[in-house]
Amino acid sequence: MTLRILFICIFSFILASCGSKKVVVKKRSRTVVVASKPKRFTPVNQEKHVRNLEKKSANLNKNVLQYILKYAPIAVHEMHASGIPASITLAQGILESGSGKSLLAIKSNNHFGIKCHSKWQGARVYHDDDEKGECFRKYQFVETSYKDHSAFLSKRSRYAFLFDYNKKDYKKWAKGLRKAGYATDKKYPQKLIKLIKTYRLYEFDSFKKKHYKTKKSRLKEDEIVQSSPSKELKNTSYVVKKGDTLYAISRKFNVSIEALKRLNNLDGNDLEIGKTLIIEY
Repeated sequence: MTLRILFICIFSFILASCGSKKVVVKKRSRTVVVASKPKRFTPVNQEKHVRNLEKKSANLNKNVLQYILKYAPIAVHEMHASGIPASITLAQGILESGSGKSLLAIKSNNHFGIKCHSKWQGARVYHDDDEKGECFRKYQFVETSYKDHSAFLSKRSRYAFLFDYNKKDYKKWAKGLRKAGYATDKKYPQKLIKLIKTYRLYEFDSFKKKHYKTKKSRLKEDEIVQSSPSKELKNTSYVVKKGDTLYAISRKFNVSIEALKRLNNLDGNDLEIGKTLIIEY
């Protein structure tokens, strides 16, 4: 009888010990997008280009002309950095962003309608597109959107065949983008080609490389991502400190708890000290 009681006590102790152990799974800290401060890009005679267009036709869309004036230098710069025709980049920017007037472009600096996808670790916003409440990338600067567009096309294997095309063959590029699945609109190539022809965007494809020191290379998407916050991110990220709660952080940055959870892939309310949270406000 004594042995039986002793056995029960030992067995109960073992069960209690096993039950008291908790498995702690630490979530991998997310990296945050670090956008470099925009630099001045070499002019590409965009003012003369627009003046010539206006002389030949007074019916051209003023918003498109303003877009060309503002972003043609960036498109040419990215052409020499990645190999993507400036005409294609400009036409996509005009089409996808509504000449910079769309809600996604104004509030998120996303000029190419690029969605989050699984590897995106930066800030994000949600809009209705092909489906309701889809996730789109959010940038600090428009220039970062252009750089990410180059990385988006040059890194993914499904777009690799595009880079075998002649840089001046914008028609092939336009059709190739649709073939690779960049857009679901069947008339996407025709829309790009029409913009390029109407506004003579193909002229920017001939802008000489001698004005740039950048070597032609296929950019990697993670080149714009770093694992530590910088001074430029003080308004878009926050490092969790001891005693912090989601509620306190949401009040501090005037953002909802639900938004914080969504932006940082949090399942519950527990926070890990030292974790960098992405803030949207």
